[in-house]
Amino acid sequence: MYLHDTLSQTQSKKCIIEIFGLGYVGFPLSIRLATSGFKVIGVDVDSKRIERIQNNILNESELVFRKEFLESRKNGNFEMVKFPTKSDSSKIGIICVPTPIPKQNIDSNVFVKSAVENFLNTCKSGDVIIIESSVKVGTTNEIRTIIEGKGFKIGEDFGLCFCPERIDPLNQKWTLENIPRVIYASDDITFRIVQSVYHYVNNSSLKRVESAKIAEVVKSFENAFRLVNISLVNELAVLCDKLEINVNDVINAAATKPFGFMPFYPSAGVGGHCIPKDPRFLLESARTLNSEFSTIDTALKINSFIPKYIVDSIESTLERLKIAKSVLVCGLTYKPDIEDMRDSPGFKIINELQKRNFRVAGYDPYYKKDMRERYLIANELQELNFVELDSLDDDLIRNFNCICIVQYHAKTRFRLTAIYQKSLVPFIYDCQKKLAKDPKSKTILNVHNF
Repeated sequence: MYLHDTLSQTQSKKCIIEIFGLGYVGFPLSIRLATSGFKVIGVDVDSKRIERIQNNILNESELVFRKEFLESRKNGNFEMVKFPTKSDSSKIGIICVPTPIPKQNIDSNVFVKSAVENFLNTCKSGDVIIIESSVKVGTTNEIRTIIEGKGFKIGEDFGLCFCPERIDPLNQKWTLENIPRVIYASDDITFRIVQSVYHYVNNSSLKRVESAKIAEVVKSFENAFRLVNISLVNELAVLCDKLEINVNDVINAAATKPFGFMPFYPSAGVGGHCIPKDPRFLLESARTLNSEFSTIDTALKINSFIPKYIVDSIESTLERLKIAKSVLVCGLTYKPDIEDMRDSPGFKIINELQKRNFRVAGYDPYYKKDMRERYLIANELQELNFVELDSLDDDLIRNFNCICIVQYHAKTRFRLTAIYQKSLVPFIYDCQKKLAKDPKSKTILNVHNF
């Protein structure tokens, strides 16, 4: 079987699509393709995740796909397995596994390469691999070498693509269906195969680039742009704090310029699986070439400084009030209304508070105690000995002299407003500056421009 045969089977939806990784990228993609009539097999090494999905139990961020999910399960178009199997039909493997932050003892591509190897164990001539995971520069060429080491000829009897994911969970305006994508394809037939698949994803809105390295740098640069601008505005907030002016007044005034400016707003720092990680791939590439990427290096340092600055402010206020150093950190996910706690500013603030011997508690409606070990790994922490609150009930929060609001959720926003208006704690530090000043409240509200 050759790539022309795969193109024919893809156009008639007789191919099998194996999607490796059923997280924020892989799960929506699986449902989208399965409800479009493709046979989709989700492959995930996490047996608990497979069991949960097989039992039709969806996380909150997945519930938006529930109707389509149940439909695809009922008609047999969506199955889940731990390992792929051989098939006489053409197979297209889409790699959506996570990539950890590169370190001395771990290669950021370890899960990508493992997924590729798993696919190659059951593939044949004519099959195609599409990498959606964010990867360091040069990874796609490394994958090419692995594939050719199995005896296949890229562009003749095997296709290879890098089409980095672009997804913003819960974004109502820009969704999987209307976000344009960048893609590298090894050859024209493979590109036509991918067009046939992504017609049902984003209407084949694909910007093809001539090399894998270009596509890899594009993905990392997109998030480097966000990292640098978020770090820039956070450092501006520190300066405005010392100048005793409101940073949002500065940003909103600057935003009246109709060209050459894009507003970013302060926060407790970047988090999640993309912005803190992807720019490091460019930094890593520069270093291997005995060069520098000082803008990214500086932005990462600023981002790691912000939680310390926040804790400095909390500590000085509590000392001025002469009350015990007890803080409840509210909001542990990196983004509102999702359960993703990877590289979260909330955990960084808790860690810094503990280093200074604060009594610390944490609360988030999406926090699951049985996933504590996974949270530690995702935030590169050895241990966190904070009290895990189950609610924001009056009796619980009165045990703390400060609430540090790192993240707002729809489930907590009204409650946090009520806590402030009812003066249930002496001090609130609002990292996102979303609480409206209430002169009737006896609670000290401190935003320090964040």
